[in-house]
Amino acid sequence: MINSLQQLTEEKIFTRQNIRQQIEKWKAEGHKIVFTNGVFDLLHIGHISYLLKAASFGNKLIIGLNADSSVKRLKGDQRPINTENSRAILLASMFFTDAIVVFDEDTPLNLIKDVLPDVLVKGADYKIEDIVGGKEVQENGGEVMVVDFVDGHSSTSLINKISGNQA
Repeated sequence: MINSLQQLTEEKIFTRQNIRQQIEKWKAEGHKIVFTNGVFDLLHIGHISYLLKAASFGNKLIIGLNADSSVKRLKGDQRPINTENSRAILLASMFFTDAIVVFDEDTPLNLIKDVLPDVLVKGADYKIEDIVGGKEVQENGGEVMVVDFVDGHSSTSLINKISGNQA
């Protein structure tokens, strides 16, 4: 049982260099590896629902987490609200999460090529043929799945609500 943030960090937060070793161990043990990615800035019920569904497609869930610099390039200077370290620890604290890997690129393509999961999962706002890394996963014998979002729940809507900018 994990009983400290230090232990949580050591057991579930991986570098790009050491995740391959963990994946090889899991695959040797017969585990089905699932990968998804995102910013996960202000965790909400939509994130939890999405991640639980993603986890259900296998038995080891790896989350690729956009680094702070990547988030700023993609979403502007006001984001992220929480640092990559805080976001990684929050995600790692969930029982259904097995590994977090931070990536700095604008897309997770290189990380997906490193991981080559059995299942790649994205939100239903994507078409399977447009999902970054989908072709590479399928060429390696994996599958690509999409998961519906919980309506009305997003980090952007939370930020707007907090700032009083509700539409």
